[in-house]
Amino acid sequence: MDTLTQLIKAKPEIVPILKKGEIVSVKLVEKASRVAYFEVQGIGTGVVLGRELMNGRDILKPLNTGEVISAKVSNPENEDGFIELSLTEADKQKSWQIVKELQEKDEPIKVKIVAANSGGLMTEIEDLKAFLPVSQLSSEHYPRMQEQSREKLIEELNKFVGEELEVKIISINQRTNKLIVSEKEVLSQNVKDLINKYKVGDIVPGIISGLANFGAFIRFADNPEIEGLIHISELDHRLIESPKEVVTVGDMVNAKVMDIKDNRISLSLKALQPDPWKEIDKQFKAEDIVKGLVYKFNPFGAFIKLNDDIVGLIHVSEFGSTEAMRSEIAVGQTYDFLIVSIKPEEKRIVLKLAKKISTPIQTETNNG
Repeated sequence: MDTLTQLIKAKPEIVPILKKGEIVSVKLVEKASRVAYFEVQGIGTGVVLGRELMNGRDILKPLNTGEVISAKVSNPENEDGFIELSLTEADKQKSWQIVKELQEKDEPIKVKIVAANSGGLMTEIEDLKAFLPVSQLSSEHYPRMQEQSREKLIEELNKFVGEELEVKIISINQRTNKLIVSEKEVLSQNVKDLINKYKVGDIVPGIISGLANFGAFIRFADNPEIEGLIHISELDHRLIESPKEVVTVGDMVNAKVMDIKDNRISLSLKALQPDPWKEIDKQFKAEDIVKGLVYKFNPFGAFIKLNDDIVGLIHVSEFGSTEAMRSEIAVGQTYDFLIVSIKPEEKRIVLKLAKKISTPIQTETNNG
């Protein structure tokens, strides 16, 4: 065993051993057409070549001999004895480190929206692509669409392209190159403290501040900084297809707090209303023949309004096809129906067409 080998074994720190993926500081020695040479201090000579040279040309171009830069070790020793380096990967590594530090600080950062798709908004942080999902938008910026469609959603989200938003980093996965940010997490401590004053079961007055296909937004009258959501299923005991059948923007309402989670408040209007389905057996029974107004068609059949609160369903299979159904019954017309079954726990009444009234009664209805 020679003296050098013995020395390395006895004191390995004298000659540091590089590991693949390690970030090191290197000094530019020479730039050539097909290779760039760097001094890896105390260890040896590094090279940037092939694809890495092509990918790193924008980093290399302004670099002068003697300047120091960070590089990532791609291969600690190639067949020629050189250390293969990557400049672009080092830049990315530094960027990932910066975004990790930003996440740990838990402070809002401003980002510029560069693109949109049906899932959310795209932006960049430290030259890394980041994604802001629709679900992570603040209630102020959440798309409020009456018409539910992918095209309409993209149209609404495209309005943010070019705009700056304040976000927080909520998820980092360097292995899969995924960086997720949230706008709704950027909530002032004052608003968080206000939300903490409420509890499930509280009844709060508010103003309907916006409508979307999935529900209505309500701004609290006593704390206008807080905006909650009333899901469409919590607007009314009856089956509705649009929130505008129950409320309009500007309405003053009282709502019950149903849930507080992740600084979001879910509320209900129907929780403050008598439930007509609790005493449904006093009004209707299976096998009864009842008069009902054809309220709306849907792909599964037709909604039949039996009174102001109770809506039943006649399935399209009772007619054989949608076309046959529309030829036998019409929206706004009243017919005789047979009650097949009543399921109060599901708030469902299943109907069959008993017979068509000889002179259909035209009744006014709000088709939403």
